[in-house]
Amino acid sequence: MLNNLPPSGAVAFVGRDSQINQLHEQLQSNQRIAITALEGMGGIGKTELAWEYAQRSLIQNLYSGGVCWLRSRDQEITTQIIDFSKSNLGMKPPDDLEVEAQVSFIWQRWPQGEVLIVVDDVVEYELVASCLPLSNPRFKVLITTRLDFGGSVRSLCLEELDNESALTLLEKLIGQKRVQSQLEDAKTLCGWVGNLPLGLELLGRSLAKKPDWSFQKLIERLESKRLEAKALTARESGMTAQLGVAAALELSWVELSEVEQELACLLGMFAIAPIPWHLVEGCLSDQDKDDLEDIRDEGLIARNLLKRVEQSTYQLHQIVQEFFRIKLNEHTDKGESLKAAYCTAMVGVAQSINDSPTLDVIAGMRASIPHLEELTRQWIDQLSDDDLTWPYIGIGRFYGGQGNYGLALPWYQKCLEQTQQRLGNEHPDVALSLNNLAELYRNQGRHTEAEPLHVQVLQMYQKLLGNEHPSVATSLNNLAGLYDNQGRYTEAEPLHVQALQMYQKLLGNEHPSVATSLNNLAALYYNQGRYTEAEPLLVQVLQMTQKLLSNEHPDVASSLNNLALLYDNQGRYTEAEPLYVQALQMYQKLLGTEHPSVATILNNLAELYRNQGRYTEAEPLLVQALQMYQKLLGNEHPSVASSLNNLAGLYDNQGRYTEAEPLLVQALQMRQKLLGNEHPSVASSLNDLALLYDNQGRYTEAESLLVQALEMTQKLLGNEHPSVASSLNNLAGLYYNQGRYTEAEPLLVQALQMRQKLLGNEHPSVASSLNDLALLYKNQGRYTEAESLLVQALQMTQKLLGNEHPSVATSLNNLAALYYNQGRYTEAEPLLVQALQMRQKLLGNEHPNTVTLKQNLDTLRQQMKD
Repeated sequence: MLNNLPPSGAVAFVGRDSQINQLHEQLQSNQRIAITALEGMGGIGKTELAWEYAQRSLIQNLYSGGVCWLRSRDQEITTQIIDFSKSNLGMKPPDDLEVEAQVSFIWQRWPQGEVLIVVDDVVEYELVASCLPLSNPRFKVLITTRLDFGGSVRSLCLEELDNESALTLLEKLIGQKRVQSQLEDAKTLCGWVGNLPLGLELLGRSLAKKPDWSFQKLIERLESKRLEAKALTARESGMTAQLGVAAALELSWVELSEVEQELACLLGMFAIAPIPWHLVEGCLSDQDKDDLEDIRDEGLIARNLLKRVEQSTYQLHQIVQEFFRIKLNEHTDKGESLKAAYCTAMVGVAQSINDSPTLDVIAGMRASIPHLEELTRQWIDQLSDDDLTWPYIGIGRFYGGQGNYGLALPWYQKCLEQTQQRLGNEHPDVALSLNNLAELYRNQGRHTEAEPLHVQVLQMYQKLLGNEHPSVATSLNNLAGLYDNQGRYTEAEPLHVQALQMYQKLLGNEHPSVATSLNNLAALYYNQGRYTEAEPLLVQVLQMTQKLLSNEHPDVASSLNNLALLYDNQGRYTEAEPLYVQALQMYQKLLGTEHPSVATILNNLAELYRNQGRYTEAEPLLVQALQMYQKLLGNEHPSVASSLNNLAGLYDNQGRYTEAEPLLVQALQMRQKLLGNEHPSVASSLNDLALLYDNQGRYTEAESLLVQALEMTQKLLGNEHPSVASSLNNLAGLYYNQGRYTEAEPLLVQALQMRQKLLGNEHPSVASSLNDLALLYKNQGRYTEAESLLVQALQMTQKLLGNEHPSVATSLNNLAALYYNQGRYTEAEPLLVQALQMRQKLLGNEHPNTVTLKQNLDTLRQQMKD
């Protein structure tokens, strides 16, 4: 068939079959005019695709009128057309005609049938179009170009090869066995050139000539020499491509104006990731935005050096980025000013990420993070000492604010390494880096690693900044928070008070840091059971955060949660619940549904429901909180242990002992590992496991744990604490269950008095103590003493918890039992009926307590018959 198709040097054609089909459809679909532009960056494989299509057309005899191949850059198109007519058509246009007329003469006399005309590497479309028979639809014109000709011509834009096709091309060049034996390094090679066909072909041909070279050796050469590496510049004879990678891009570069080249150099500093255009505008804030868009669109996008990936978002190919960076370093003076502008703008981005980024902030920053990471990898030496920490802090806050502490950790570690390396060990920014790392360890529950860092930070700040400075106050506050987490309350309190006083002196009484300090002091009081001291501080904090930070802020949600937690522990459930719900909704809105703070609220709300006997509502929240903690914090974290313990507590309340025990054991072991053997949470775990054993009648196992828990609680929290009262009451309950009444009574009395003193006379725990002491009196036959306590306990429980609560059912049952023992059957029966109906409704018919109560009612009725 008539053609002048040049020989192809391609070893293989892969990954472009769909484009071949699309190209043919475009050329054949229009009956009036058929022209298609294959466009893309240099080295993307436009010429190779055009050649492959032409070659297949010859084989399939698609164009009976022949195939004419023209090169736009070699010589005048008209000259090539005339030469073709003489060599291939035996046609000699009249010499007395102008060149354009000779070309027209040739087109008019071209042999019958459809014709494929390929014009390779077109730079100026109008000059080429004027030479072609575009008005005759039998001539199908295919051009390849680096340019975007807009709406004047239909185009087919080529992208880089996909990963599978890139590996296949390497296999065709150097053999499948060699590629598969070094598969990961082969993938790295493909990634190094961004799956660019020209780059892959050059690398493959280089490796083919070096059969003893490992892929790793070539990767090391590329990392060292970059685009100047011989493997990317040495073009072999016979290759379809006429140039190496850098030389191919140079053809587009020289066509850019000076301002277009400057923009290209700036873009080269960004990461290989989508670039939000506002970041570019931030770097060139003194430039008119409309002018900047024109430079982008008419210069870089039009030449396929930059790609639009979505609205206001653009991306460079990896090789183009590398090429632009070379040009950046060649432009010494202008390059330095561009680097400074880029670094300043990106530091500003990092500074805009606060300690508690909300969901909208995180969403807005997500696309900027790869570029901040690139700043730390490639341009950190361009940052001033004052700006050095900000990229690391911004990235750490981005990940840490989502609860992704594992992702945040390496950035805080790198920040510390970088500041120590540049600033030495005695510098405030080194102290700041240590503090951030210590706080992250604390959030991960790694308290033993956090403590020496916090101590070091405090000493460093005091030495460098003096004893009266906000950073010293922050360091005191953070160290106190760590001691609080460890149950070291006596060490924590003076530090909290000192930090608060310092903040108030230096920053005034109306400042977010003062609110934080008040909140932390209140949390300490709460942990110590000093609820009356904690409440006014928590109310003050809530009011202050709402005033200073607006009503929609994570700190406001945290404050609501803390106040609700206090009310919950005081038995003020109706006040606590709406605060929990409000805090949960606020956190979900601001932080998203997958965040440790959301898990905490879910857990707290579930515990409220459990305290109210609303078990069916509590369980799914506890399961959800546990799964969220495990996902976000890992399986080894104090919050996971607490969540396991709370879920086990629910199962225990429901009589699901076999499900509860392994969770309690796991929680205890985890707390001992993470917090040490001497910690309030460990004592709580010992106590909860002992109660389970007590409920199962495993008294010997239970007693040793209860004694150990009591001694630990007294040692850590002092003798006047609600947890000590609970521990005394639980040990007394064990003695009661064993019939050891004389040992139980003083403990019950002591627990009751302690609860009345610490919690007030109107509290569910006080009602529980009254009930337990009354049962002891009942079993001792001290009915008069027992009855008054049981009536008091019932009335208090109904008042505080409502008429529909398991504790009310228990109280009714106990009073009925007293009447039964006294032979007062007619008084006992309605109480037992009421208690049974309540338990059936709340706990179900299969719960052990429900079954026992039904048996008691049957026994009573039998006695009444007899």
